[in-house]
Amino acid sequence: MITNEKGRIIVELYDLPLTGRKDDRYGRVVTSKSLTENDLISIAVSRRTDLSATSLQASMNILGDIAIEQIANGASVSFGLGYFNLGVNGVFIGNDARWDNAIHSLSVRVTPSAKLRNSVQACKVDVRGMAVSGAVINVVTDVTSGEVNSRLTPGGGVKLTGTKIKISGDHTLVGIRLTNQATAEVIAIPETALLLNEPKKIIFITPTTLLSGDYRLSITTQYSSPSHALKEPRTYDFEYMLNVSV
Repeated sequence: MITNEKGRIIVELYDLPLTGRKDDRYGRVVTSKSLTENDLISIAVSRRTDLSATSLQASMNILGDIAIEQIANGASVSFGLGYFNLGVNGVFIGNDARWDNAIHSLSVRVTPSAKLRNSVQACKVDVRGMAVSGAVINVVTDVTSGEVNSRLTPGGGVKLTGTKIKISGDHTLVGIRLTNQATAEVIAIPETALLLNEPKKIIFITPTTLLSGDYRLSITTQYSSPSHALKEPRTYDFEYMLNVSV
């Protein structure tokens, strides 16, 4: 089922303002597509006609639920593309310290499998120069929890920091969107929810109706500089998935 072809990656360059050199750049991988479980299942079925989409989906769901159950009971689990185990956040004071939900929390640690690492290292990389719009989101902060690049709170504030991210332009696609990865529902953030809209910082309020799940955040803008607007809108998809837990 697995092809022997090496992967091919495109990298675009962005300004690196942290150094003193004006010609320093850093690279970001261009996301070629965003795939769901159903997309992966469709690809698998197209390569193996003896497999059905229903059986593959059922198998993934069963194994996934078992893996979650075992991880939540302290097991270290090798599953799919990586190894999963739990980590502890927060400081304990004294030998008899107890768990405090206000201070301590659990996090899931994921280590890529050797097969995935080797496949990535073998990719052919094409650097195609500076990104067309230069827009990039560096950090997404959930104001309610203070968590970075990981969480959204329904009805809470979100702060984006980056470069050339100001929402600007009259094209119908311009704006901020959250895409539910399970349902593919696209939620547009209304202009009235924007509290701050600057080239390097955006603050907005999320809808109170956000359902639990993983979301992809994207911005579409025609902003280039204070005196210049792009003719066509450019979209930037944030590289981290953002979780909503209601």
